[in-house]
Amino acid sequence: MKTKLLASIFALLIIATAPMLVPALISSAQARDGESAQASATTTHEFRLDNGLKLIVREDHRAPVVVSQVWYKVGGSYEHSGITGISHALEHMMFKGTKKHPPGTFSRIIAEHGGRENAFTGRDYTAYFQQLEASRLPISFELEADRMRGLLLPPEEFAREIEVIKEERRLRTDDNPQAITYEQLYATAFNANPYHNPIIGWMNDLEHMTAGDLRKWYDDWYVPDNATLVVVGDVNASEVYSLAKRHYGSVKKDKKHQVPQLKPRTEPTQIGERRVTVRAPARVPYLMLGYKVPVVRGAEVDWEPYALEVLSGVLDGGDSARFSKHLVREEGIAANASASYSPYSRHEDLLMLDGTPAQGHDAAELEAALRQQIAQLRDELITPAELERIKAQVVASDIYQRDSVFYQAMLIGMLETSGLDWRLADEYLEHIKAVTPEQVREVARKYLTDDHLTVAVLEPLPIDPSNPPSAAPAGGANVR
Repeated sequence: MKTKLLASIFALLIIATAPMLVPALISSAQARDGESAQASATTTHEFRLDNGLKLIVREDHRAPVVVSQVWYKVGGSYEHSGITGISHALEHMMFKGTKKHPPGTFSRIIAEHGGRENAFTGRDYTAYFQQLEASRLPISFELEADRMRGLLLPPEEFAREIEVIKEERRLRTDDNPQAITYEQLYATAFNANPYHNPIIGWMNDLEHMTAGDLRKWYDDWYVPDNATLVVVGDVNASEVYSLAKRHYGSVKKDKKHQVPQLKPRTEPTQIGERRVTVRAPARVPYLMLGYKVPVVRGAEVDWEPYALEVLSGVLDGGDSARFSKHLVREEGIAANASASYSPYSRHEDLLMLDGTPAQGHDAAELEAALRQQIAQLRDELITPAELERIKAQVVASDIYQRDSVFYQAMLIGMLETSGLDWRLADEYLEHIKAVTPEQVREVARKYLTDDHLTVAVLEPLPIDPSNPPSAAPAGGANVR
């Protein structure tokens, strides 16, 4: 969940500092975190409007700005075969106008008031946000409330926009060798789990999607009682509640309408290693290993997701982490290698390892080296120094990220729409601090085995100079 960039920056500070100063840095960070957690607990307020809309307001008066985000509990994991990508397509169409605000008006009004706005679709949610000077919050509320139930979805606008989305898929996935490898890894790792499908959708589904499909999706999911409004910034919670009642409280829905209830889509037990080879024009090979692991939601043992977080940090948490130290600098097998894991998903997910072989080495050598690192975690306890480094990084990362009102709102919304409680964010640090070396070894032995593993290998094909691979960023966890 935590951004590795900020953790890496703090890791560099620790490396550059004499070892005797590290405990002082940790103690200072922990003290500040205690203040931060207490502040968030006392300045965060929950409300529920009569129409079912949930409102969460966090007061943060350090700067005269406000972030307003509307999160809908619908995303790629809510879709089924034949309509994949529909949540993302609807996100695009949310900017195409209502009776009150024709196409293009929404963004223009926000810009005229000095704000910025955008949206993104994830596997478990779709979110829309505006960041404005605090006194302009009513503008955000008026515009978002209007399109919550007032979207027009004109077929001619959809016909144009779906072509944009298909081109986005070509650019970000089909012509991007690493992105297509990522997509194939998930499609191979999961059968019943809806993470099998890409957020942007399969091209065949996009080609056959209609404006009528979007209308039904919108009518089913874009209702007040399936939405969470998150506001963070220089505001008064009771005033925001009154403002929300004025704008969102008037949003009606059919009294007979019920938000669709999804049936369980539990992944069958994997009974052996899975592999997929991707052959595409590319400059270098690329390798991904994905291990099926539990997440906080539905975990049978509550500490395991946090032990997996620490394990990921041991492998890839700055220049002193094992991948960077051993595989890149000492052995020279990898040009780069990373590990990633998020404990806050709706469904079972993957702990991911990926990397690019260094010049003179191939994907098979890199895979062997990654597997050796995993075997070491299963066989040996991590050192106390490694554990303290990870904990210090997590504490510092959390503190720095809380300086951003946007990040605070993002975390609240992500947790709430993933079926969790926003208060988990304040419990996160205590869970990480409680992890032991024995727990890290236990989750490695339990989950990082071949029966939980899927391997994807990109084998480069010659590049057509007139049509080089895309350098566009891959969709990852969210797509805009």
